Amino acid sequence: MNETYFIGLDIGTTSTKAIVFTRSGSIKGTGNVDYPLLVPQPSWAEQEPDAIFAAVIQALRQAIAQAGAQRSEIAGIGFSTAMHSLIAVDASGNPLTNVIIWADNRSVEQTERLKRDGTGHRIYLATGTPIHPMSPLTKLIWMREKDPDTFRRAAKFLSIKEYVIYRLFGQFVVDYSIASATGLFNLKRLDWDEEALRVAGISAQQLSEPVPTTHVLRGLDKRYADEIGIDPDTPFVVGASDGVLANLGVGAIEPGQVAITIGTSGAVRTVVPEPITDQKGRTFCYVLTDKHWVIGGPTNNGGLMLRWFRDEFSWPEVEKAKELGVDPYDVMIQAAQDVPAGAEGLLFLPFLSGERAPYWNPQARGSFFGIGLHHKRQHFIRAVLEGILFSVYSVGIALRDLAGGAREIRASGGFARSREWRQIMADMFGYEVLIPETHESSSLGAAVLAMHAVGAIRDLSEVNGLLRIAHRHEPDLERSGTYLELFYIYERVYLNLLEEYKLIADFQQRSRTSQHTR
Repeated sequence: MNETYFIGLDIGTTSTKAIVFTRSGSIKGTGNVDYPLLVPQPSWAEQEPDAIFAAVIQALRQAIAQAGAQRSEIAGIGFSTAMHSLIAVDASGNPLTNVIIWADNRSVEQTERLKRDGTGHRIYLATGTPIHPMSPLTKLIWMREKDPDTFRRAAKFLSIKEYVIYRLFGQFVVDYSIASATGLFNLKRLDWDEEALRVAGISAQQLSEPVPTTHVLRGLDKRYADEIGIDPDTPFVVGASDGVLANLGVGAIEPGQVAITIGTSGAVRTVVPEPITDQKGRTFCYVLTDKHWVIGGPTNNGGLMLRWFRDEFSWPEVEKAKELGVDPYDVMIQAAQDVPAGAEGLLFLPFLSGERAPYWNPQARGSFFGIGLHHKRQHFIRAVLEGILFSVYSVGIALRDLAGGAREIRASGGFARSREWRQIMADMFGYEVLIPETHESSSLGAAVLAMHAVGAIRDLSEVNGLLRIAHRHEPDLERSGTYLELFYIYERVYLNLLEEYKLIADFQQRSRTSQHTR
């Protein structure tokens, strides 16, 4: 009997990745295709939708070819995608705009207005999506006000996943998970929210039909089936967002299990049995299934901060790494190990690109606080490592308030390659940190959801039979106490600089705009 394979297709911010898994979770083939980020104006972030569609076809073709899989052996393909994207299309499904992605901040003015009048908080409590420029809700208001011609011409407003599905199947459908990240979807009714639609100025007919994350699509356009190398009747499972699927992919789907991902940015998430929103507005609530709701929060400033410090200030470590033939990050992190926990009183607030959870403040800016003559470059490296984790820890505090304490943390992302950085996380959170062997958590989650949708597994908890824990880290309680003391100062610094953040962000915006128009 031939082996059957499941593919997790992850449409990310910088690339699309397709991974072929066996039923037991082994990786048999991968495909990865990059595409550029477009910044046509300061604070804008866009991508070209047809470039992403082409990457989907190419990545699937690469992965299947590398796996040596026959058409009949592909038992299911599951979609994972980044959240909060928006494309306006005409009546024929042709794009009128580029993909406006989660990192786009053009709708700051509209966001602040929604927050001031109380409407935003009501919509957040109903939809689970915080009021922030990342949200398609605020992007739609911006488009209506600032690009009214495109807004009037648009027949529908889609995410990148919906656009890809329309190209492949000719259907306008959106899974509950991606819908729940739009700010337009009512969590209790699992349908478009009337007040949010009114505020956005659109109708439900201009959005796709919401379907469960396990919804199966068949009847792939034969042209694309032949190009990919699969049967047109291969089941595609509409899937979910990359965030909630990352929880599934690391096996953190029971109460008390917290998933933390730190790549370019970061996120903290836990699963609860029913939708929960936060009266303080700190966290999101997104759908995985009708029995699994993911609450948590994303941070803007993850490993990107360490790369920034490497590029701008850490040239001695970079030169040493060249001499030794090793990764510069390894040298930097090793240098930080010569500094005690807390960097001898040096704090880094890593808000170089504003911040999402738990503050949802696009105007926040980064700072080093507490600099003394005794601080050397290695102190700054240590402070950057700790500051990134402080931003993640602040989201963990909000989750503890809503869902109770954690019993374990499952961590993934680029940071997880560093033993020292993983230990800092365990010390700061005060819980055991487990590192699953696979780094492809969203892709694995998409494949597992596909397995469940087509009946290859009975329950999502079976994912734990596909995982192996590669590393475990127990916290050092003395260092935990140090971090608790410093986090109190970290939060006070943030709260005491709120007005100054607004002033400096406005100055920076005017400066960038002036430079851009010269």
